[in-house]
Amino acid sequence: MATNENLPPRVIKELARELKSLDESPPEDIRVSVNEDNFSTIFADIDGPPGTPYEGGIFRMKLVLSQDFPQTPPKGYFMTKIFHPNIAKNGEICVNTLKKDWKPTLGLRHVLLVVRCLLIEPFPESALNEEAGKMLMEDYEGYAKHAKLMTSIHASKPKVKSKVAIGESTAINAGPGDCLSTPIIPLANNMHHRDNNLDSGAATTTNMEIHLLNTPATLSPKRIDSDLSSSTKLPLDKKKLEARKKSLKRL
Repeated sequence: MATNENLPPRVIKELARELKSLDESPPEDIRVSVNEDNFSTIFADIDGPPGTPYEGGIFRMKLVLSQDFPQTPPKGYFMTKIFHPNIAKNGEICVNTLKKDWKPTLGLRHVLLVVRCLLIEPFPESALNEEAGKMLMEDYEGYAKHAKLMTSIHASKPKVKSKVAIGESTAINAGPGDCLSTPIIPLANNMHHRDNNLDSGAATTTNMEIHLLNTPATLSPKRIDSDLSSSTKLPLDKKKLEARKKSLKRL
């Protein structure tokens, strides 16, 4: 296993300078990481470019450096499975920047940007994945569908899950005076129950029951009396009203 001891001091010095630059000013949608004990392998997470079949995915790749870097180009590999003409099934990347067009002055930033551009504009003429290259030229819709499927399976971003359920969160955040004397019923259930009773002609009593059900227990009987007397749309006979007042006073 290669370690920093296998790299000449000049290479380590140059890498340290480049990595510092990448850390202070990272390329768009690219995050670089490295094992401090092994500078010979550089990792990068690339966000799938918008408007491409790779949108919504995160693709990890690595650049493996030789002892005479930057005189010779690094070798690039995708660690995340991807359906792309210029990326072989084993992850090897085919791009001229890493071969005949390489120059010692280009640096890692340039390589990473070229690889990201490759996701935007593939070159099927120099395909390592012949199936992907052929589909891209002859049936783009089929190619895009296959690439999206691979992205969703192998490169999809992890979904953030809520650690606290809504009901639990409500109970945790509620103050001493916010607790209800009856279990909380979702609003949708209340509306559904009310609509059913509207159809059966029993809306008056049901609406009043819902009003009382959602009345905080901390309200005084006088406040409840005031609310009941001000409700002109929901008339009740005096006997029922007095019975409800007495039951509420006992709470």
